[in-house]
Amino acid sequence: MTKKDYQDKIEALDPIQYHVTQEAGTERPFTGMYDQFDQPGIYVDVVSGEPLFSSKDKFDAGCGWPSFSQPLKGTELQELEDRKLAMPRTEVRSKQADSHLGHVFNDGPRDKGGLRYCINSAALRFIPLEQMDQAGYSDYKKWVE
Repeated sequence: MTKKDYQDKIEALDPIQYHVTQEAGTERPFTGMYDQFDQPGIYVDVVSGEPLFSSKDKFDAGCGWPSFSQPLKGTELQELEDRKLAMPRTEVRSKQADSHLGHVFNDGPRDKGGLRYCINSAALRFIPLEQMDQAGYSDYKKWVE
């Protein structure tokens, strides 16, 4: 699928979701709905519904954005060099809809691989564990339970 396949969903995004996912923007720190959020389930791309992260891999990095130690098993993310700021960073985008999600850094928990996927809440939609079957995400429950 291409970005054009998701045009209806893109047009339905609110302004901050659009700014983050389509213009590679960033929401203000500590303002996103999933920064201080701790429920079992998975996080999917707000545009495509592509499964991205498990609540089991979420941790509080204190940075103001949801942070994850790894993507869901089997999830492919695009990683691109980002030189918009003084220091080079690695941008993370969803594979299916090419949504900008955030960045990945090498300062995550050492016992979990050392990565920190710093992701904008506006790029995510949360699917609670108890709703995963009816939402079509049954195959991902094993990464949450």
